[in-house]
Formats: sequence, C-alpha cells, structure tokens
Amino acid sequence: MYDDLPAGLLTTLTYGLSLAEHPDWQHGSPELCLSVNSTNVIWAHAVGFLAEQLRGTCPFTYGSTINFGERIVPESEMTAFCVFAPMVLDRDDYLGIDVGVPGHEGHDVINIQGMYPIHEVERQFINERGLEAFWKSDWEPTDVLRRPAI
Repeated sequence: MYDDLPAGLLTTLTYGLSLAEHPDWQHGSPELCLSVNSTNVIWAHAVGFLAEQLRGTCPFTYGSTINFGERIVPESEMTAFCVFAPMVLDRDDYLGIDVGVPGHEGHDVINIQGMYPIHEVERQFINERGLEAFWKSDWEPTDVLRRPAI
C-alpha cells in the first residue's frame, strides 16, 4: 500500500493472486491495483480480501464486476468493483511482467489489473451493457464519494 502515490491517491497492489490458476489466464496471471482518493486503508484491505477469497474462481478480466455485498468502507455508498487497466501505471509497466527465474523466462508472467470501486447500479449497467458503455459516462474513477454515473 502506498499513501499519496501518485499525489493525492492511496494505491495498493496485491501479491499472491497470480500464484493460483484459472482457465482464463492463458497469457499471464493477474495481480490487482487500486488507486482511490481516500486515506482509508480499508480500501486496500478490501482488494486484498477479494484477491484471497476469489483466487482461482474469478478471472479478474477486463469488464468483470465483483459484488462486495456491502459498503466497502462506511463513508462510501459503493458496494462493488469493476476491472480494467490500471490508471496509475504505463502499459509497459502492467502487462506481460516476467517474474520467472533466469533460465525459466516466460513461464511466470503477471498482468496487473486495475480495480475500480463502483455503485451497485453501475455494476448492473456494466453487466447489461458492457464496460465500454459505462467507461464513456461522466465519472471520476478515483472519487469514492461520487454519486452514481448512471
């Protein structure tokens, strides 16, 4: 977990999700990245909790939505996440990261997936119309106190 990196955001990365296996992970295994405009570390713990609980069962592919089942933190009405490219990393820094030991390159590849807190109505919208339609709406991905964009 990184406070104020980049400036004004709490950013967290998981470790361990990629050690599991999932049939959808053909070109690398995911780790998760969340960046939010908050100082509440519960956001980081929530992403770690999801990585642990859904390891091997959720593909964490772009467009996936995850219902947390309750408010993620008390001060926000958000109860879900959607998965897309992480906003705080360059493409070369989040795709195809080879963590294999020398001589075993290409066997352990990680792709960092961005996690975005969303409202339940937004989760339903994404599931019905797709992530692209939602992504084009007027919303601020780091604002955990925002009203629903839909």
